[in-house]
Amino acid sequence: MTTQDVYTVKGMTCGHCVSAVQAEVGGLDGVKDVEVDLASGRVAVTSVERLDFDQVAAAVDEAGYELVSRDER
Repeated sequence: MTTQDVYTVKGMTCGHCVSAVQAEVGGLDGVKDVEVDLASGRVAVTSVERLDFDQVAAAVDEAGYELVSRDER
């Protein structure tokens, strides 16, 4: 079983930004897929189980950007 959460990331402006966020978030344990929409700043993360918000925030910070929110479903 998998889960998908959608986050909003601030500061991404180009394809390199997208790649950096995909690499950092994609490296978290249990992550199966990361899809980034540059225009909206939305990052959809598919994982084995719901990720800890602080873990995702740290990965986004490591990539050089700011995690603003997780969309509640």
